[in-house]
Amino acid sequence: MSRKYFGTDGIRGKVGHYPITPDFMLKLGWAAGRVLAHGNGGKVLIGKDTRISGYMFESALEAGLAAAGVDILLLGPMPTPAVAYLTRTLHADAGIVISASHNPYGDNGIKFFSADGSKLPDEVEEAIEAELDKPMALVPSAQLGKARRVVDAGGRYIEFCKSRFPKSLDLKGVKIVVDCANGATYHVAPSVLRELGATVHVIGAEPDGLNINVDCGSTHPQRLQHEVVAQGADVGIALDGDGDRLIMVDHAGEVVDGDELLYVIASQPREPRLPGVVGTLMSNLGMEHALRRLGIDFVRAGVGDRYVLEQLRQNGWSLGGESSGHIICLCCTTTGDGIISALQVLGAMVGQGKSLGELKSGMTKYPQSLINVRLGASFDLNASAVVRQAVTAAEQELADSGRVLLRPSGTEPLVRVMVEGEDAAQVERLARELAAVVEQAVAG
Repeated sequence: MSRKYFGTDGIRGKVGHYPITPDFMLKLGWAAGRVLAHGNGGKVLIGKDTRISGYMFESALEAGLAAAGVDILLLGPMPTPAVAYLTRTLHADAGIVISASHNPYGDNGIKFFSADGSKLPDEVEEAIEAELDKPMALVPSAQLGKARRVVDAGGRYIEFCKSRFPKSLDLKGVKIVVDCANGATYHVAPSVLRELGATVHVIGAEPDGLNINVDCGSTHPQRLQHEVVAQGADVGIALDGDGDRLIMVDHAGEVVDGDELLYVIASQPREPRLPGVVGTLMSNLGMEHALRRLGIDFVRAGVGDRYVLEQLRQNGWSLGGESSGHIICLCCTTTGDGIISALQVLGAMVGQGKSLGELKSGMTKYPQSLINVRLGASFDLNASAVVRQAVTAAEQELADSGRVLLRPSGTEPLVRVMVEGEDAAQVERLARELAAVVEQAVAG
């Protein structure tokens, strides 16, 4: 079945542009209530980030769920992974997150979690879409759902995060700058770190509904870099608007991305040894080589945490993630969690008495060049013999020291031409040559 609304991570778009409208959210709440909570007697959580449209969509979803006979627990601003955790521990039938993650405030979206705190499988999303095509019918008045607010939601999640830090360690003497992206972690991330003993300097924790992700957070770490150096901090933590991504900064102000953080977490001594790590098609080849030197296997999934999670389950592994900082530690929780991932890195720093810069030094990132080439509506990239020949020639030149990837965009008529290797000049040249071949093939 072709899905009309759900993408790789829920439903997302511009506020006011269908389907990110109040009337659609009303119907979506009703449809989700019928499928996820089986109508009368069920219970669904709703959390949101700090963007202004969250108030509107929270009310619409609440009304739709109540119309389906489902009770609602309102969490208020809460990180996406916190909603996953609370869905599980409060024994709800499902959890809903109103967020567009790292996007600006003019976007919004909906993510769903099942009763066990996991992302919904395709068949459940398809069932919700099937309900959306039906006329909306209310349950009898006596069976309408009720709503109440969970007043201690933040405290519950803070305690959960702290429980995932090694009990034999603390953060006393560690100075941390944390950037909350003016998003959903603003009231929980600083508390987690302080209660573990750290000295914490906070930025990006004054949300006004419009400043989420604006020049801050994991997508804009420049201010964090400056503050880490200015404050003489040991490390910086940058989260995104809904708290499921993590980028860090070492004491020298250098950005440490998701690939490097995965390496740091994976390389920690443990028994039994970590069998493998899942990355994506965009994960840096330097991480793959560094992990294999440690005897840790590595496989690539499609881009998106949904596909990383699928590969983890297929392999029976616990650690995976993306260069963007979406890291999944299944030994700790059920979904990507920026705070918990940061605690794994901080635990490694304290446990080994090393700086983040020292911990990441075993991995050398390979130079990477990415060029976007616009495609015509009817152009079939895979059918072009000229493009295939150019890719083969580039791969032969790189041999084992690099790789080539032509990846169509999922949202625009573009192909992303990516070349990666040890030699930066060679990488740039091959990327330009490949992009030119694709452009000529499209034009001719």
